[in-house]
Amino acid sequence: MGLSKNVSTFIGFDNEYDESNIVVFGSPFDGTTSFRPGTRFASSVMRGESYGLETYSPYLDMDLEDKAIFDAGDLELPFGNTEKVLRKINKFSKKILKDKKIPLMIGGEHLVSLPQVEAVYEKYKDIYVIHFDAHTDLRDEYMGETLSHASVMRRIWDFVGDNRIYQFGIRSGEKFEFNWAKEHTYLNKFNFNGLKEAVEKIKDKPVYITIDLDVLDPSVFPGTGTPEPGGVFFNDIMDAIKTMKGLNIVGADIVELSPHYDQSGVSNAVACKVLRELSLII
Repeated sequence: MGLSKNVSTFIGFDNEYDESNIVVFGSPFDGTTSFRPGTRFASSVMRGESYGLETYSPYLDMDLEDKAIFDAGDLELPFGNTEKVLRKINKFSKKILKDKKIPLMIGGEHLVSLPQVEAVYEKYKDIYVIHFDAHTDLRDEYMGETLSHASVMRRIWDFVGDNRIYQFGIRSGEKFEFNWAKEHTYLNKFNFNGLKEAVEKIKDKPVYITIDLDVLDPSVFPGTGTPEPGGVFFNDIMDAIKTMKGLNIVGADIVELSPHYDQSGVSNAVACKVLRELSLII
């Protein structure tokens, strides 16, 4: 049975559930945020802000009007129970996958990626993960917690294994994380160099894309909880998305917009445009 359409939808994401092959939903959770909270407001803010965009992308010469995308709204997630939150996200992602659709999630903090990648992995055991981020996210625990936005890629590695995670734009983390990555992931510091080669290598495999928006320089994207100077710029991420066009993308997310740290609204506009472009290549 299909889902009911959300009252407020992202621009162009207004198809019916049964006719859509991509399902967008929000996971408004920031319960393990280690610096500045607020990502739980991202998905609801982005829906309204999206109407400052057009449905047509001149970057890709594609239009959302030609896609079949359903906006399921935001999940109702409890406060104070991280494991229950992750179970609810996992269950919803599994429903989307069972209905032969592709889940595209708006976070939320980066930990919300974990249960969705787990759901996708159950269906596609040979999955590869492309990860854009300022941070390594490879700690085994943060302040005693193994479930943290600072450890999300380590938890994903726990089940996908070695050489399945490609990390780009990384410029922050503890020394041991960078050293650990040398043996277990492909990690490219500071920029997207090597992405084209990675895409060529995994083009026939199922791929999950997770974009932590703090990969962008804070001069472009200040509206995040963990701004990290030295990041990529907007046209860099547009080029990266174009490079990934043609991959067999079976799931994706964008995370870590905290709208209230950028009163100009520029970060919201950037996040919306990234989401538009990402949805068009799926």
